[in-house]
Amino acid sequence: MIIIGEKINGTIPTVKQAIEQRDEEFICNLAIKQSDAGADYIDVCAGTDPKIEYETLKWLIDIVQSAVDTPLCIDSPNPKTIESVFHYAKRPGIINSVSEEGNKCDIIFPLIQGTEWQVIALTCDDSGIPSDVQTRVDITKSLVDKAGKYNITPNRIHIDPLVIALSTDNNSLLKFMETAKIIKKLYPTIKITSGLSNISFGMPLRRVINQNFLTLALYAGMDSAIMDPCNQEMLATVLAAEALLGRDKFCRNYANAFRKGKIGSKK
Repeated sequence: MIIIGEKINGTIPTVKQAIEQRDEEFICNLAIKQSDAGADYIDVCAGTDPKIEYETLKWLIDIVQSAVDTPLCIDSPNPKTIESVFHYAKRPGIINSVSEEGNKCDIIFPLIQGTEWQVIALTCDDSGIPSDVQTRVDITKSLVDKAGKYNITPNRIHIDPLVIALSTDNNSLLKFMETAKIIKKLYPTIKITSGLSNISFGMPLRRVINQNFLTLALYAGMDSAIMDPCNQEMLATVLAAEALLGRDKFCRNYANAFRKGKIGSKK
């Protein structure tokens, strides 16, 4: 599975403090730890006042790229901010994100046309997150069609079916899985992605909910996830699920991670 490291996000209190204090060492260490733990991409999100988002996001991009060679996942709800910092990335990565909200497609898709960049696409529109499966599938079709006009093929798109908190929708996971399976049938090369924490909002023992969601989502066809690669329990869940699903030949990845202390360590 493709792991997108989530720890450099200004909505996290310790990261917010590091941003405010311009603590380069703290951000560097977060980038290195995630890269060493196996992150395929490092998400960078300013999560700050829109008035200084550009400045903050550029600062984060420069620091992370000075610390690791792992490609970036440039993360902002504002497509114009992404457009303004895009050219500072040294290598192709992932844009997070596009959706049917406003004019996001009109800005993001032309930006990555003719490049190797990938994009996370959310199944929401100006009406918000749909509660039903069919609307999410319809939004996916529209996003894929719009991307195709810029020669962006489905294999470069990570569709996020936007799982809703289980505490508010008891069928949240079932809808996510059904949406993922339908989308995979329509577009076999497309990638399914998700954040892992939304589903457990308002629940006790959130980590248990998150781990079980991760396993079931992998079974449903999830290809990538925005997660903490330094969390040994979550990483072990990924590796164990992939081994159980026959995606880890001779369980080598699982065994090697254990030998290297990436999982099962008491640290």
